[in-house]
Amino acid sequence: MSQKILVAVADGIEELEAIAIIDCLGRAGAEITVASVNKIQITTCRKVKITADCLIADCLDKTYDLIALPGGMPGAEHFRNSRELVEILKKQKDSGRLYAAICASPAVVFEHHGLLFGKKATCFPAMAEKLKNKEAANQRVVVDGNCITSQGPGTAVEFAIKLVELLFGEKKADSVAKTMLF
Repeated sequence: MSQKILVAVADGIEELEAIAIIDCLGRAGAEITVASVNKIQITTCRKVKITADCLIADCLDKTYDLIALPGGMPGAEHFRNSRELVEILKKQKDSGRLYAAICASPAVVFEHHGLLFGKKATCFPAMAEKLKNKEAANQRVVVDGNCITSQGPGTAVEFAIKLVELLFGEKKADSVAKTMLF
């Protein structure tokens, strides 16, 4: 059975993190929707253009097995400021379904909107002071219940493979990792 994934994008995101999530989950067979918080074609922090499938507002009444946010600045700030995305994330958390963020997004989005309350998390090291609970801030990937966080571009594939494992199982995660020489 295919897992439904929402990957949010916005101007100024870290493209390596977004593509690692999309690529690894796609290799596993996930049904991925890439939704933008600002416009269909976004420009990443390194000027790469990404075309989203839809706007985040089009996703309000849909259910996803996972919602994942790449990091990057000012992308994470655009996520934080998106009323629609925050509404979707809060529903996701409250339903017990998976929600994930990497790099700046755990601190800038999740912490800001109370999505890390009672949870251990990690983020980009320069943002760690924003985390209320710094217990796991130095870990590369942290899973605490239905919340998954990671540090940044250098941990993006490891993070994405962990998402595959949580959604599809260890065998599928190992298979995807092996085909990528990870």
